[in-house]
Amino acid sequence: MKKIVVLTGAGISAESGLKTFRDSDGLWEGYNIEDVATPEAWRRNPVLVQEFYNERRKTVLEAKPNAAHFALAKLEEKYDVTIITQNIDDLHERGGSTNVVHLHGIITRSQSSLNPNLTYPIDGWEIKMGELCELGSQLRAHVVWFGEDVPMISKAAQICSEADLFILVGSSLAVYPAAGLVNYVRPDVAKYIVDPNIPHLSRQDHFIKIEEKATVGVPALVIELLSEHD
Repeated sequence: MKKIVVLTGAGISAESGLKTFRDSDGLWEGYNIEDVATPEAWRRNPVLVQEFYNERRKTVLEAKPNAAHFALAKLEEKYDVTIITQNIDDLHERGGSTNVVHLHGIITRSQSSLNPNLTYPIDGWEIKMGELCELGSQLRAHVVWFGEDVPMISKAAQICSEADLFILVGSSLAVYPAAGLVNYVRPDVAKYIVDPNIPHLSRQDHFIKIEEKATVGVPALVIELLSEHD
């Protein structure tokens, strides 16, 4: 089976009603990123950071996958599909995709404050202060903060290098190291980008541009790819 690799960013989740920090001058739901999404913020005010992610988790659990999520899952009928997402929600999984790599963690799990490899499912939307991991440290959201390593980046780069077809959806290519993943895709591979505001792409990338929002452009592209396979 042909291997399709899809890299998704905030644009695909925005259409399910999830706001992103890049929408409004570095503010995320009215907060400065430095106050809620860095290791320093956690050390300074863990209660605020915990509350912030509890509220985000509640919003994620209330959100529903959209037409773009469902369409990408449908691709699995005829292709070997891996989705690499910059998003911390679980909408790809709930949309039916079975092979999803979360570059920046997933908010529906908790993790140890001491060892980021120790992660746990969360029952409901809330991590309470005083809930501890097996090492005795406070549980926090399983989310990669600014200034932390991105542990899945090497795996993601390897996956991109094996792609027979590459699709970029709803990413501004502004956040590194995720934005550099496109450079691992072989030059001869067909590449598509779906976004209402196509970001600047270097000349050697040769992307086929679909200037539409994800819920319009992705289903149309999926129909085309599935019919090509018949």
